[in-house]
Amino acid sequence: MKTRLSYKFAALFAAALVLYVGIAISGRRVSAAPPAGASVTGTIKLDGTPPHERPIDMSKEPSCAKEHASNPVRTESVVVGPNGGLQNVVVYVSEGLSGSEPASTEVQTWDQKGCQYIPHVIGLDVNQHFKVVNSDQTSHNIHPQPKNNSEWNKSQPPGSQPFDVAWTNPEVAIPVKCNIHPWMHGYMVVVKGPYGVSDNNGDFKLAGLAPGNYTLTAWQETYGTQTQKVTVAAGKPATVNFTFKAK
Repeated sequence: MKTRLSYKFAALFAAALVLYVGIAISGRRVSAAPPAGASVTGTIKLDGTPPHERPIDMSKEPSCAKEHASNPVRTESVVVGPNGGLQNVVVYVSEGLSGSEPASTEVQTWDQKGCQYIPHVIGLDVNQHFKVVNSDQTSHNIHPQPKNNSEWNKSQPPGSQPFDVAWTNPEVAIPVKCNIHPWMHGYMVVVKGPYGVSDNNGDFKLAGLAPGNYTLTAWQETYGTQTQKVTVAAGKPATVNFTFKAK
């Protein structure tokens, strides 16, 4: 009888011990989880009347002129959406990063379509790879002109394979031209860490920021830069809005 009771006691003790260890391990796992990254969202607005964007004459490249026959292309130095949102503004962290942020693994595309650079402004992380493609029926000669990176000038005939490129140093911003079609212009904005580019509504988003205090900079090719400070809490989105004054 004593032996049976001893076995039962031992079994109950072992089960309780296993349960206790499981709870303890589970508790440690939960408490050790790293804090979730948060995002910063906002809207870029233009205060005032936007400047007149002149139409672009593409008659010297008939294939591109034909593509835009029903909707002529205009210059894109200031693009304002239907609600006053300012497009093509790059927002990035200019102060507050730890310095150990890994480069983005997203591979973006810089397209040459209809004798335009699409997008007109592209945001890139340092060492982030992007593809340059030619979707047109004509050759292009893409020519970025950086000051803090190595300059290159590459010809890309129609139907050719995309080429892979990355910038090694931050630079705000790198102007890009086409040596064949002088009206083609765009910008590459190279930064370290999260960035966002405003859409046609002026909306932008920076994702994956660790909790902390940051300074955000908004860059626009005509109006220059603005800065604002923001505090990011774990798992809680923050909001920052910018307004540029029309000239």
